Amino acid sequence: MAQQPQLHFPILIFTSIFVISFSSFIRPPHPFDPLTESEFKLIRNIIKKKYPVGPTHRFTFQYVGLNEPDKSGVLSWHLSLHHNVTPPPRQAFVIARENRKTREIVVDFSSRAIVSDIIRVGHGNPMLTIDEQEVATELVLKFKPFRQSIRRRGLEVSEVVVTSSTMGWFGEKDTDRLIKTIPFYLNGSVNTYLRPIEGMTIIVNLEKMKVTTFKDRFMGPLPKANGTEYRFSKLKPPFGPTLKNSIFLQPNGPGFKIDGHVVRQVLYKGHLSEMYVPYMDPSEDWYFITYLDCGEFGCGQSAVSLEPYTDCPAGAVFFDGIFAGQDGTPTTISKAMCIFEKNAGDIMWRHTEAEVPGLEITEVRPDVSLVARMVTTVGNYDYIVDYEFKPSGAIKMEVGLTGVLEVKPVEYVHTSEIKEDDIHGTIVADNTVGVNHDHFVTYRLDLDIDGTENSFVRTELVTKRTPKSVKTPRKSYWTTNRKTVKTEAEARVKLGLRAEELMVVNPNRLTKHGNEVGYRLFPGPVSGTLMAHDDYPQIRGAFTNYNVWITLYNKSEVWASGLYADRSQGDDTLAVWSQRNREIEKKDIVMWYTVGFHHVPCQEDFPTMPTLSSGFELRPANFFEQNPVLKTKPIKLSSAPKCTPKNGY
Repeated sequence: MAQQPQLHFPILIFTSIFVISFSSFIRPPHPFDPLTESEFKLIRNIIKKKYPVGPTHRFTFQYVGLNEPDKSGVLSWHLSLHHNVTPPPRQAFVIARENRKTREIVVDFSSRAIVSDIIRVGHGNPMLTIDEQEVATELVLKFKPFRQSIRRRGLEVSEVVVTSSTMGWFGEKDTDRLIKTIPFYLNGSVNTYLRPIEGMTIIVNLEKMKVTTFKDRFMGPLPKANGTEYRFSKLKPPFGPTLKNSIFLQPNGPGFKIDGHVVRQVLYKGHLSEMYVPYMDPSEDWYFITYLDCGEFGCGQSAVSLEPYTDCPAGAVFFDGIFAGQDGTPTTISKAMCIFEKNAGDIMWRHTEAEVPGLEITEVRPDVSLVARMVTTVGNYDYIVDYEFKPSGAIKMEVGLTGVLEVKPVEYVHTSEIKEDDIHGTIVADNTVGVNHDHFVTYRLDLDIDGTENSFVRTELVTKRTPKSVKTPRKSYWTTNRKTVKTEAEARVKLGLRAEELMVVNPNRLTKHGNEVGYRLFPGPVSGTLMAHDDYPQIRGAFTNYNVWITLYNKSEVWASGLYADRSQGDDTLAVWSQRNREIEKKDIVMWYTVGFHHVPCQEDFPTMPTLSSGFELRPANFFEQNPVLKTKPIKLSSAPKCTPKNGY
C-alpha cells in the first residue's frame, strides 16, 4: 500500500530491468501509471456515495494513491507486452478519517466499486493534509488568549504567521491527532522562519479542530528583520558577480524520448521513502521538533512548481503532479517534475596512449546523463531530489538541501556573551542561533538484477602479510574476503567501520567468465545517527541506526517510518521488519540506503542556505561482458558551438 510521495507524476522511471534503448512502439498503459484527474474524481464520487458528509458525519481524505498491484502480475504483464496480456487490476488505495476512525479503502476502477473497506487499528495517525493544517493555524490566529499574548509583547497580530509542527511521541499512551503550532513575526521580513516568537505552547486538536492547550510561559528576545531579505528585486547593491549564461546546446534535439509514462526501465521500483529531521535542542520549545517529513507532511503534496531555466535547464521536459485534497478533489501542481539531459563537462571515459612507436592515440567520450528532478518544500527546507541515469548503466541518487535555517531567538549577538554551557547551535546573526540538527534521507530500492532471485554480497578488503615463499621486498598486500549474506540481521551495515564492498548479485546469471552479474553500491559521505537508541525520537527513527539494510520483498513494507508515521511509536518501521530476520539468499530482496547529514549551522547559511548535496551510486559490476559505453560515438567537432576566448581564457 503506497503512501509517500503523495503526488502522482505522469511518468514512470523506476521499473523492472535496466534497458538502455527506448521503445519505439506505442505501448499499452503501464500498471504503475499514475492516477489521472478523472480517476481522482471517480474515486471521490464512489466513496462519497457511501460516506456522505453531513453535520454529524465528518469524512476526510488523508491520502489517495495507486494501489500497487502484485509484483508477480506486473512482471508477467511486462514480459508479455507483445502478446496483449491483460494488465493487473487497476485500483486506488485511500486512507480516510471518518468520525475519529481511520479507514483503509480500496476502489476498483473496472467495477467502479469499493472492494475493500476496513477500520485500521494500531499506533500512529495518517499523514496531515494541507487543508487541516491551514484551518488549525487560522484557529490560533483567532484565538483570544493568543492574540492577547502577541499584544503583550508589543507586536501586531496582523504581522504574525503561524505554522504547524507535529508533536512526535514521547511515551504517551494517548496519541490523539494533535499538532503544535509555532508563531513567527514578519513586520519588515518575508523570511518567515527567521523571526520565531518563543515562549508559547499552543496545541490544536485536529479532530475537534480547536485549541486545546495554550500556555504563555515567558517572553524572550525577537531576532531582527534586518538582513533576512532574499528576494533579488528587494536586495540593495553591492551585488555579487553576474552569472554568465551557460546553455547546453542540442542542435539535433534531446537524446531521450517520452513514451507514454516510461522513459527507461531501471529498477522494479526505487524511490524516496522517508526524511527524518531531528533537532538537537532538548528545551521546552524544541525537544519535539523531530520531523518525519514524508510520513507526517507528505513529500509529494509538498512538491513545488519548478522554474524553467533555473530549477531545470533548457531542453527540460516538465510534468504536472496531482494529489487529492481533504475533500477528495484533485489538485494540480504545474511543472512538479522535470526530465533533462545533464552535461556537466564530465568525462565518461578516456585514454591517451603514447607508448606505441610512431603513434599517439587519444580517445575521449563526454558523459551525458538523464536526470529526473523534483523539489519538495517541507516547511523551511527545500529538498532537491535527483535521480540520474548514466549511459554506463550507473544509477545515481542525490538530494540537495537548501532553503532557510530553523532558528531560535537569543539575547546574544557575539560568542563572547554566551553564558550557557550549550546553546545547541551557532550564532548566525544578531539574536539568532541556527540550531544543530540532522537530515536522514532514506531510499527504498527494489533491485531486480536480471531477475528476482538475488543475493547480497559483502566483500571485505583485508590486509595480508606477504608469505615467505614470495621472494620480493613487499611486506603486505590486501585481498578480498567474499561473503554471501544469509539473513536480514547479517545484512545490516554501518558504513565506514571496515573496508568492504557491497553488491546485489544474481547467482543464477553468470558472465562468460563465470562472474555473477550484479550492481555495486558506491556510498557517498557517511553520517549515522548520534542519538541514544532509547530516545523516543530515535525509537521512531530507528531505520537510521544502520546506513544500509536488506529486507525480503514485501509489498506492504514501503515506508521506512511506517504507513502511519504521525505520533507513531516505532513499532512498524524498517528496523522492526528487519528483526524478523528472514532468509534473503537467492530471494526477491530490497535495499534501503540512508543519506545522512549532521548540520552544524554557520553564518553562510543565513539568510538562505547554499545547497548542500549528498547521495550514492549503484554501478554495474560484471553485469555487462565489457565496458557498455566503449562504442559510444565521439562528438563531431562541427556540431559543437563555437566560442571566442577573451582575456586569454
